[in-house]
Amino acid sequence: MTNVSGSVTVGIDIGTTATKAVAADQDGQVVARSRVVHRLRTPEPDHLEHEAGRAWRQGPLKALAQLAAAAPEPVAVCVASMVPSLTAVDARGRPIAPGLLYGDARGRDPGPDRAVAGAADEGAAGEGVSGRAEVTTVMPDAIGFLRWAARECPTAAGYWPAQAVANFALSGVPAIDTAMSMSLGELRVGTEWNLDMLRDIGVQPSQLPTVVPMAEKAAIVKGTGAVLAPGTVDALCDQLVAGADNSGDVLVICGATLVVWAVVDEWIECPGLWTVPHLVQGKTMVGGPSNAGALFVDWARSLLHGGFRRATASSKDHADTVHLYLRPGDPAGVERSGDPGRVPVWLPYLRGERAPYHDPSLRSGLHDLDITHDATALERAAYEASGFVVRAMLERAGIKAKRIVASGGGTRVVPWMQGLADAAGLPVDVVAVHEGAALGAAFMARMAAGLETSLNDAARWARVGWRIEPDPRWQEAAARRYSRFRALSPAT
Repeated sequence: MTNVSGSVTVGIDIGTTATKAVAADQDGQVVARSRVVHRLRTPEPDHLEHEAGRAWRQGPLKALAQLAAAAPEPVAVCVASMVPSLTAVDARGRPIAPGLLYGDARGRDPGPDRAVAGAADEGAAGEGVSGRAEVTTVMPDAIGFLRWAARECPTAAGYWPAQAVANFALSGVPAIDTAMSMSLGELRVGTEWNLDMLRDIGVQPSQLPTVVPMAEKAAIVKGTGAVLAPGTVDALCDQLVAGADNSGDVLVICGATLVVWAVVDEWIECPGLWTVPHLVQGKTMVGGPSNAGALFVDWARSLLHGGFRRATASSKDHADTVHLYLRPGDPAGVERSGDPGRVPVWLPYLRGERAPYHDPSLRSGLHDLDITHDATALERAAYEASGFVVRAMLERAGIKAKRIVASGGGTRVVPWMQGLADAAGLPVDVVAVHEGAALGAAFMARMAAGLETSLNDAARWARVGWRIEPDPRWQEAAARRYSRFRALSPAT
């Protein structure tokens, strides 16, 4: 076991394709980690769901049990997850319906009295963001999810997001924090439930989660003395420990969703993007979530190659071991190959797009493909699509960026990070701990246990693992493809 400094806390992140958990000491050193894979279900093109009992209840319990065998007993635990999400539960807190996820069409039900633009706000609030935008397409949101769940399961004991399901399994209390409650949109009015809206939907306040102030004690984990923090938002936890705190930094969370946050000194409002306060006083973040993340990239890679093997290689730029996902037969250590000028352009909108378009009807397109292109070129096009999305958001907001800070599971895919650097034209600093949301949740747990007094102190846990610089030859070619990408993108 790694040498441990001080008390250990556990952060659990219920992600789109797996539940990740880390045990961290007071210095942010990860002393143990676990990963429990669960299935993402897409029964229809516009549906996105989990088997909530397995992913939201069993996954966190199993992840915590795995850590118990490898780490000291934690003093506190915190669960984070994506937003919005919702399922119906029975009296024992066990899900009795699918776990609806961000992007599921069953959330596009604003009800008879909600304006279309207002209904779209929660599409923005997915992945931990908030704000308003004048859009004309109804996006999935927590209110639509609640209407669907109440209609499908009218006798349910409760209607809970992923965090509440997990916390009830861990402690018997379906607790979420105040940051998480903000993602519920108009269901909350200040610190209270919107009783008029709940009455219209046919739901009682007692059927909804227990809201606890952020980073405060919510309960005790069953069978232990560990404090349980209220469930929180994954992107907020990622931000806590990423170290993207200076103007010119761009936090890019490479999870199933690509979440982009550019740090600036002033409050900028830009159509289609969201502006939110930074945790650092005087700083602001501009950006939002995009569907150009791993849901798109992994789909493209699996389509092209029918699966990947995992290899390890030492990067010339750092001493740590990094993981490459390579095609069968590729030599370990090859980060990219091919002609920089021979790559098609891929629009990544398999399931529509969130920021800046907020349009679930958009679809992907592969352009300028000819018979000379091979699978390597198409794979590169998928990676570049993420970089083009980042670049387009920055240009839209008129932001001069200095670097990308990349977090999330996608950072293990070195060719993706290189494509991101080349396409965005920025160096990419990859965080040392890929499970950023879980690590940030572990810091939240420290606060709930009374071991920390300020979220800003999480900055001491931020570490860069390694840097990827743009390759000049590929960057120049990608810049030409970016012009084509913008010309092909929807008008706004």
